[in-house]
Amino acid sequence: MTVTATSVGESDPMPPQTAPTARGRRLVRLLPAAAAALSGLLLYVSFPPRTLWWLALPAFAVFGRVLRGRGWKAGLGLGYLFGLGFLLPLLVWTGVEVGPGPWIALAVIEAVFVALVGAGVAAVSRLPGWPVWAAALWTAGEAARARVPFHGFPWGKIAFGQADGVFLPLAALGGTPVLGFAVALCGFGLCEIVRSALRARRTGTVRRAAAAVGVLSVAVPVAAAVAARPLVGDRAEDGTVTVAVVQGNVPRLGLDFNSQRRAVLDYHARETERLAARVAAGEAERPDIVLWPENSSDIDPFVNADARDVIDRAAKAIDAPISVGGVVGKDGRLLNEQILWDPVKGPVDTYDKRQIQPFGEYLPLRSLVGAINENWTSMVRQDFSRGDEPGVFRMGGAGVGLVTCYEAAFDWAVRDTVTAGAQLISVPSNNATFGRSEMTYQQLAMSRVRAVEHSRAVTVPVTSGVSAIIMPDGRVTQKTGMFVADSLVQEVPLRSSQTPATRLGVLPEAALVLVAAGGLGWAVGAGVRGRRAGDVR
Repeated sequence: MTVTATSVGESDPMPPQTAPTARGRRLVRLLPAAAAALSGLLLYVSFPPRTLWWLALPAFAVFGRVLRGRGWKAGLGLGYLFGLGFLLPLLVWTGVEVGPGPWIALAVIEAVFVALVGAGVAAVSRLPGWPVWAAALWTAGEAARARVPFHGFPWGKIAFGQADGVFLPLAALGGTPVLGFAVALCGFGLCEIVRSALRARRTGTVRRAAAAVGVLSVAVPVAAAVAARPLVGDRAEDGTVTVAVVQGNVPRLGLDFNSQRRAVLDYHARETERLAARVAAGEAERPDIVLWPENSSDIDPFVNADARDVIDRAAKAIDAPISVGGVVGKDGRLLNEQILWDPVKGPVDTYDKRQIQPFGEYLPLRSLVGAINENWTSMVRQDFSRGDEPGVFRMGGAGVGLVTCYEAAFDWAVRDTVTAGAQLISVPSNNATFGRSEMTYQQLAMSRVRAVEHSRAVTVPVTSGVSAIIMPDGRVTQKTGMFVADSLVQEVPLRSSQTPATRLGVLPEAALVLVAAGGLGWAVGAGVRGRRAGDVR
């Protein structure tokens, strides 16, 4: 290799005939912005229902290349474009029934967190080992987004796009923060490898330290994922249980299915009775427990004798306890509740959803929102109240942890059920409001990641699909179609051991946030010292 005499940062004068035009200069200045937005779009494409998980790596590689060496202001803008490119298409389902306004507003607000991460990555990009600091900053951004505003919105965490990826076993090691960190680190490391290779080709020299950082940033996460595979297993530690997941379907798509509450209840009771007939005919295995979805009985069975009778007949027909999703009024409060219904005793236990959905189950800033759009306040007439205890039903000799729909996106809400004694997890959901959008598949992928994170079988009963049964290693063994009545019956393992992720809880995330803070502090300090040295000169 040879080194040219041209100093770093210098270039030969450009001949007049090849000087760029004003239009060409404008296009060159727009390239980083276009690359940031397109790399965000590439990250979106890596998410379900597609199985292109590996596209997250080049997405972060391009994002890192665009930010490297820039000032924090440029990083802020480019990060925001990356966030919009990712979140606008990812969250389009939020506007299926209520129009584009709420969808765009949500994406615009959530992209602010990505913009702040972009500013931070730009700042640390000059540090040795910058991919580590940059990946930790991404994790810190996700941690903030999962907590504020309105108790957070963690939808779109990088981990939730990796249900089919090689990094998935890392969920059992340190939960979604470690899984997401590994993916981002690998992507930023890929950026450094390509950058080092191009520099070597251009200058004839190899910066060994930079090349080593890039290679290790890719190799270590992959090796860690391989090493973590033994943490994931399907072995039954406490025997097995036969579960039935019932999907009754809904009368029609969209928000107005709520006006057909009795029909939804009847559909789920009828599908359960059909299953009972199949069991009696020897066509299906007799279930030990039956799981209905969220909102399967929006008629309060505690005050409506007719609804109570419908559920009671279904439980007696199948001769097994049923977890029923109901909307219940208690002491002036409205609750999204799971009700444990015994075929002999009737309702014997309840779980009240703890992480309720802002602008869906309750309306923050009600007076301000009403002044902007009266239709929204009419859609959410009464706010749901929050439960305050994790839900674990004793059903058929098994501890069944309840994680209702939106709660599956929150690390703490799932972990609490396992530490409270859940041997398997159920994620009852109601996706009918969102039609045939990608939301259903995004949520199913979350449940697959949760299965690996806590090494538990996970069932996903949904009103309109896709319902599924997931093994502790994240494999979907059975699933339904969308907007059909169906039931799934399968024997699943019961497990009581805890993965490192379950035992450690929030500690891995906290450690990565501290790493991010350390890198950012180092970068800011280096910048201040550099400016002072310049002033002295």
